[in-house]
Amino acid sequence: MPDRNDNIARNAPRTPLRDHVANSVRRYLRDLNGSDNADLYVVALREFEIPLFVEVLNHCEGNQSRAATMLGIHRATLRKKLKDYGLS
Repeated sequence: MPDRNDNIARNAPRTPLRDHVANSVRRYLRDLNGSDNADLYVVALREFEIPLFVEVLNHCEGNQSRAATMLGIHRATLRKKLKDYGLS
């Protein structure tokens, strides 16, 4: 039987993903401690995509077609990115 706390947690307002990402970017920039990072966009994209793909694939029980649909990308694109990141 579901616990009352489960219902409260489920109905609680959710923090938008962008807020979590912004916090992580701020922390990363602070950790750079004044150093420059000329390829921040590439680093940030990679660091976001890898766990995104892993978690969506886990959610889809490894089904790449379902994962690609959920991500809104073509399956071939997902397969290429998985290979590029060494996740295939």
